[in-house]
Amino acid sequence: MKVLDYFEEILLCITFVAITLITFANVVSRNLVNLSLSFTEEITVNLLVLLTFVGTALGVRRYAHLGFTLLYDKGNKTTKKIIVLVSSLASGLLFAILLYYGTDMVLFQMKVQQTTPALGMPQWLLSLALPLGALLCLIRTVQVTFEELKEVERQAEEPKGDELT
Repeated sequence: MKVLDYFEEILLCITFVAITLITFANVVSRNLVNLSLSFTEEITVNLLVLLTFVGTALGVRRYAHLGFTLLYDKGNKTTKKIIVLVSSLASGLLFAILLYYGTDMVLFQMKVQQTTPALGMPQWLLSLALPLGALLCLIRTVQVTFEELKEVERQAEEPKGDELT
């Protein structure tokens, strides 16, 4: 999974730098030459979608998602496994739906040869951010599910502090 780790991080870095440079160029152009580069909005909005989804996948991988852990922390091994599975199934279902409909959208845009309004480039190239990001999130959700289930098993095997005496 190291290759996927590097892919996500490089893609995030390139996307963030591109958004920053494009937006900066638009601001400079607007203020110095009084010329707004209208096509930049088209690019930056779609790059932000990519940044959001790949960032979500990275957040899942790093366990950076928000969570309410009271029930999990107080639960026994079985309760913890159920919580992990329910949470993972819900997340996986969401990302699977986004992957399905994102792929459907891209295929439709390819079929009708839809282009972007300002640049006239194929819309599906920019829309690939949705299914790609959803796929990365789905992969990471499966990965984290197995890691969390292993962790629950490992914690269950560890002796409690009061059992050592």
